[in-house]
Amino acid sequence: MQNSPAPERAGKEGMLSVTRLRLTNFRSYASVEIAASSAPVVLAGANGAGKTNLLDAISLLSPGRGLRGAKLGEHTRRGPSAISEALWAVAATVTRAGEPYDIGTGLISSQGNERRQVRLNGAAAQSSADLGDVVQMLWLTPAMDRLFIESASGRRKFLDRLVLGFDAGHARAATHYETAMRERARLLKYGPRDPAWLDGLESEMVEAGLAMAKARRETVARLNSALAERVGAFPAAHLSLDSDDTDETLGECLARARVRDAESGRTTVGPHLVDLAVRHTQKRTDARECSTGEQKALLISIVLADARELSRARDGLCPILLLDEIAAHLDITRRAALFNEILELGAQAWMTGTDMEMFSALRGRADLFEVADSQPRLI
Repeated sequence: MQNSPAPERAGKEGMLSVTRLRLTNFRSYASVEIAASSAPVVLAGANGAGKTNLLDAISLLSPGRGLRGAKLGEHTRRGPSAISEALWAVAATVTRAGEPYDIGTGLISSQGNERRQVRLNGAAAQSSADLGDVVQMLWLTPAMDRLFIESASGRRKFLDRLVLGFDAGHARAATHYETAMRERARLLKYGPRDPAWLDGLESEMVEAGLAMAKARRETVARLNSALAERVGAFPAAHLSLDSDDTDETLGECLARARVRDAESGRTTVGPHLVDLAVRHTQKRTDARECSTGEQKALLISIVLADARELSRARDGLCPILLLDEIAAHLDITRRAALFNEILELGAQAWMTGTDMEMFSALRGRADLFEVADSQPRLI
């Protein structure tokens, strides 16, 4: 099924947008193709209709494991599948500053082994991290509503997604760090504990870890500046890094911690332990102590500030926004403010909701799709 966008809904020239999306054997979709303009996109339908699955697929066009953070095999459709060599596949045309890029990714099986394949303009990419040079993407999901009150790992992932927009190499640095950290942990547990080998792995961790820490600090500083300069319907936030002990002594700390890390089975120092702290500026309150509605508003405020900074740094090229059930807990004032901000930014925001009427202010300014039984229909 293919839908053609209305030409009068096209977004700003030169923006970043997904203009064609095709799914094969992906979650609830056996096969579907959607065409969109560069304008915001609304996907409305009942719970379980397949709206979030479309956002999930789009998120896999950027570095990482997507907005669900799911294992690769979990994306494979259960039930009858379309004929395909891939267990699942996502293909898209992404337009960046007027130039189209063909991106494909999927899970394939080769000699009994499953692996993810990523292609950019027909050529194989080394990993999904290479997509960061083309696509910048931000998202908010209902699961993130509890971001400030749950574990630090979710906040780190949220922060690293923000960092990635400013520094495409951040994903590569994180991958190098985690690979070296896993190998170090394996050697400490099973041996041989060769000092030279461990020194080499720890040197790799230091190089990548310092790059990660620097990028995080710079992003936090940029966002704090952006959040402080603008007051609107959404509350201002202030970000800081807790437990940021990643400095030039990281190598010494890792060496001293070998025995402790071997006994505990984990790496006890490094940037993988950093936490993001957020405060409500006007109320001078930690985000975790705010109401559920205010926590949601703080998250939106941070994402909008990040989108503005990225747009400013990239000559008006705003990241793609994936906003799942975004209007559900917003009053009419904040909903209108969100839509106006998206239009002002010239962002292609893919938004989902159960009621199309919640997006009525976007009629004529967005591509509106009704989704039922995993079949999107342009209205």
